[in-house]
Amino acid sequence: MSNSTIRILIARCLISASLVFCATAQAELSIGRGSEAGSSGFGGSSVPEWTYTVQADESVKDIANRFLMKSIPSSRLLQHNNLMDLSQLKNGDTLRIPLSWLQQQPEPARAASVAGQVMVLSGRDGNKRPLTPGTLIRVGDELVSHSGSATVELADGSSLRLSPNSRLTFNRLTRYGKSGMVDTRLRLNDGEVETRVEPFEEDGSRFEIETPSAVAAVRGTMFSLKTDASGSDLRVTEGRVAFGPRGKTRVIPAGYSASTSMANVRDLSIRRLPPAPELKPLPARLTALPQTLGWKSNGAPRYRVNVFDAESGRWLQSSTTDGTEYDLKLLDNGRYQARLAALGNRGIAGMPAMVDFEVDLQARAAELSSPAPGEGVNDDMPEFRWQLRGQNEVARIEIAEDQSFSNVIATSEWAPDQQALPSRPLSPGQYYWRVVTEAGGNSVATSETRSLVVNGTLPPANIISINYVDEQVRVFWEKVDTASQYRLQLSEEPGFRNIIKEAELPGTTAALRLIPGRRYFVRVKALSDGPLESRWGPGRELFLE
Repeated sequence: MSNSTIRILIARCLISASLVFCATAQAELSIGRGSEAGSSGFGGSSVPEWTYTVQADESVKDIANRFLMKSIPSSRLLQHNNLMDLSQLKNGDTLRIPLSWLQQQPEPARAASVAGQVMVLSGRDGNKRPLTPGTLIRVGDELVSHSGSATVELADGSSLRLSPNSRLTFNRLTRYGKSGMVDTRLRLNDGEVETRVEPFEEDGSRFEIETPSAVAAVRGTMFSLKTDASGSDLRVTEGRVAFGPRGKTRVIPAGYSASTSMANVRDLSIRRLPPAPELKPLPARLTALPQTLGWKSNGAPRYRVNVFDAESGRWLQSSTTDGTEYDLKLLDNGRYQARLAALGNRGIAGMPAMVDFEVDLQARAAELSSPAPGEGVNDDMPEFRWQLRGQNEVARIEIAEDQSFSNVIATSEWAPDQQALPSRPLSPGQYYWRVVTEAGGNSVATSETRSLVVNGTLPPANIISINYVDEQVRVFWEKVDTASQYRLQLSEEPGFRNIIKEAELPGTTAALRLIPGRRYFVRVKALSDGPLESRWGPGRELFLE
């Protein structure tokens, strides 16, 4: 064996030993950087690095092409790890990679749901616009919730809910290429935010929320953070959070809350959270809504109920109450989890009581009321009526020219109502109609089918002018060619529910004597010698001074 070969073997042994040492040290370092390096209590170092485990048949060049920025050559990676120019590494070897060398991609967040008024202030141009579901939220953007609330999903699957009267700025939303690491940094300027942070795939990831008086840094956990002019409050229900003034944080485990004060930012008060309230039994499968979620009072002034989608973990509903009941409603079929917590005097919630349930609503066929089977109508926009037989249902009419409904020519909007007008006028002829009901978003039922004959109609008679002469008012309306006469109605309210005068007139004008100082409303419809008549034209207001 040559001297050069011996030197290479010794170097490899020394490198392997140093890699083992670095892997151990870096494991602690990465946990610290995933929280808050050097001050979180999780461990830390001044040099943020990522430890990568080499796969079989993977070269240093392959690793560099996959993870590093183009400006960082593979030779620097070898040099950083004290490696010789070896084209192949062994499966299981480790490499230390500075985070600043990794490919970085901005990953926008997305508004999953919005309730009430929430605005987004663009970090690029300063424009303000309403936040709507699906809106992308980019680095530098700020959410201002006013009286509303919003649920935001981050690129790594984490989510947060912004409470009313809050301001949240997105300072950093970074994904490190294909490494699986993320760096999310937010600033809560005012108000409250609840978070569900996904466990990090790789050491070196970071999720941090800063307030004017403290910083909260986490790995994978559920917590809420609240801040105002007096200070900041943290509540941890899962995992652990490094919290406190920057550089003076302490680890707060699940089941505890912590507070900082603007008067003395170095003070950190830690308290055990109140226990979870005792929930009353709730059926595991709900076949009707609303359903009451109840609990026993534990003396708290208020309670907060959150409802989550069990599959995605998305926030769907959030409400506070001073009672001991909450109505579960407006939920589609699916699996959910409700979380109940008592609120203390500072508005910090205690440990949550959780219950899983399934919503399984079944639509029932509606019972048709009118028009009767085969009935003829003299209106091109007839009103359809029915009776809903299920709960939490919406319905609409469907109208077709054939009994198989292969060509639906008119419908109505989905609504919980029990009457509707077609979406467009119907020409004279025979039609078929039915009512479709839906419950839970995916359960559908169809009523019986009825026939309908539209005899025809006249165009509406529209009022074109009104003249006032002394105590007399003269009303003029359009002539309808096929009309033989007209019907006029006078009322003291715009809904024409109380008719004070009705007359049939042969011409297109009428003179009315009115009491000065009172408001009236008038409308006209066209009539024919046969069964045809028009719809009422738009009502007009009359006022004689």
